[in-house]
Amino acid sequence: MFAKQLGIDLGTVNVLVYLRGKGIVLQEPSVVAISVHENRIVAIGEEAREMYGRTPDALEVLRPMRDGVIADYEVTERMLEHFISKVCGRFMLFRPRVMISVPYGVTSVESRAVHEAAIQAGAREAHLLPEPLAAALGAGLPVGTPTGNMIVDLGGGASEAAVVAMNGIVCAESARVGGVRIDEAIVAYVRKKYNLAIGESTAEQIKFQIGSALPLEEELHVEVQGRDQVTGLPKTISISSGEVTEAISEQLTAIVNVVRAVLEKTPPELAADIIDRGMVLCGGGALLRNMDRLLSRETGVPAYTADHPIACTAIGAGRALEDFELMKRSIPGL
Repeated sequence: MFAKQLGIDLGTVNVLVYLRGKGIVLQEPSVVAISVHENRIVAIGEEAREMYGRTPDALEVLRPMRDGVIADYEVTERMLEHFISKVCGRFMLFRPRVMISVPYGVTSVESRAVHEAAIQAGAREAHLLPEPLAAALGAGLPVGTPTGNMIVDLGGGASEAAVVAMNGIVCAESARVGGVRIDEAIVAYVRKKYNLAIGESTAEQIKFQIGSALPLEEELHVEVQGRDQVTGLPKTISISSGEVTEAISEQLTAIVNVVRAVLEKTPPELAADIIDRGMVLCGGGALLRNMDRLLSRETGVPAYTADHPIACTAIGAGRALEDFELMKRSIPGL
C-alpha cells in the first residue's frame, strides 16, 4: 500500500522513470563511468555522459545497454539501483513495485537478466512489458478496444512497429537499428568523405541540429570540429542536412522495412482501421525531421508523432502497473 510504483523505460540511450501520481520524475542518460584500476563506478547518468569521449586511460565510459538489451549485467544493476534510490530515497522503508519495458522479441535469457537486475537493484517485485505495448499505452491509444492501433517506437537501440488491440500485440517486428546506429553512420560518413574523426556525441549534435529523413527545401548547415586523419591536427568543416540524409539512408531504409513488414502481416480487418487512423510514432527517433513524412510516403499510411515521444514508453509502463489486473489477463507471463 505504501510502496511506490515505478514504470521504467530502460533504454540504450536514456533511462526514464514514471512515478505513479507524479508522472515522469527522472530522465537521465544510460551511461556509466568506471575507474579502470579500481574497477569502481565513478559516475552515472548525466555526469558520466559529460565525460564520454573525454576521459584519460584510467576511466572508461560505457553504455551497459546495447540494442535495447543488457550488455553488461553488473553495471546495469548498479545503474538501476542508483536511479531507483534517486527516485525512492536511499533508505527505502518499502521497496517499490516496478514495471520495466523490454523490446519485442527478446529471448528468455535477456528478459530474465532485466528481471534479475531490477530485483537486485531494490525492487520488491518486477514485471516486464513489451515496449510497443507500453509505448501505445503511453501515447494514449485505445489499446483495450478491438480497433487496430499501430505504434512505431524508434528508440536508441532498436526500432519496433506493432499493431495493438484488446490489450495485446497482434503482430510486431523489430530491428536492432536506432539512434545509436544513426550516430555511428554519421561518424563513418564524415570520416570517409572529409577524413575527419569525430565522436559519437558530436554526431548526435549534428543529427539534432540539421538531421532530416527527407531532403529539406532549404538546406541547413552546421560547422563540425574534429581531428584531421591525415595531419592529425584539429580541423573545422561545414556539413549540410542533405549530406546527413545521405549518411543515414541505410538506417532509415531498415526502419521503413520494419514498418512495412508489420503492415504485410496485419489481418485485413485491422489493416482497414490502421488506414483510417494512421500510425503513431514515439521514441527519440520520432523527433528526426520529416520522419513521419518518410513513413507516410513509403507505406501510404498517415503517420503522426505522439505528444511526448521520448516519455511514451515509461508513461505506458507506469499505466500498465496501475491497471495491473486488466493487463495481467491479456499478457501471459506478466
